[in-house]
Amino acid sequence: MAITITAFERSPDGGKGLARDTRVRWALEEVGQPYDVRLVSFSAMQEPAHLALHPFGQIPTYEDGDLGLFETGAIVFHIAERHAGLFPDDANARARAITWMFAALSTVEPPILELGNARLLEGDKSWTAQRMPLVKDRVHNRLGQLSRRLGDADWLDGAFSAGDLMMVSVLLRLKASGLLDAYPNLSAYLARGEARPAYKRAFEAQWAVNTGKPPTG
Repeated sequence: MAITITAFERSPDGGKGLARDTRVRWALEEVGQPYDVRLVSFSAMQEPAHLALHPFGQIPTYEDGDLGLFETGAIVFHIAERHAGLFPDDANARARAITWMFAALSTVEPPILELGNARLLEGDKSWTAQRMPLVKDRVHNRLGQLSRRLGDADWLDGAFSAGDLMMVSVLLRLKASGLLDAYPNLSAYLARGEARPAYKRAFEAQWAVNTGKPPTG
């Protein structure tokens, strides 16, 4: 039985790679595992069949035989554990890659999501103008710390790993904001991630679902 993941029938971002199924698609592409995609509507995500897979009514989910998973961090971790290509062979390097996965999701992503919510959901509030600089400062604080740690290296800890996959996926949310412009090494890091053939395949698959055509470049 093939691996099956769920994805938006129509992604809120129009297929630009920000929906979290992209992370899972990318991981599966990196390790060379074929997979099927079951597209779900927003209404179907709240129905019992989907809630049995994802109790919070979101995507993606991952099914492989009698195993069902949700949460991208857990899914990518499982893929990296089961298939070669996303975790180093050295035990200490593997532990560091796992640490970077957690850092991406627990430390770097939260202020970025807060910024997105402030813009999309709170933009019409009377207090938004006063709050926005504080939200941006929290993002810049994390980006500055990450930039200093990355330095002039290509990847976070030696070779590309699941830690980089998750970190690049998180930074993609800032691509259109201009906030990465102040950190040339992070912009270059993001570009390296997007240039990976496995990422391109994952992006193109999601783009095609939402547009019905291949990306224009």
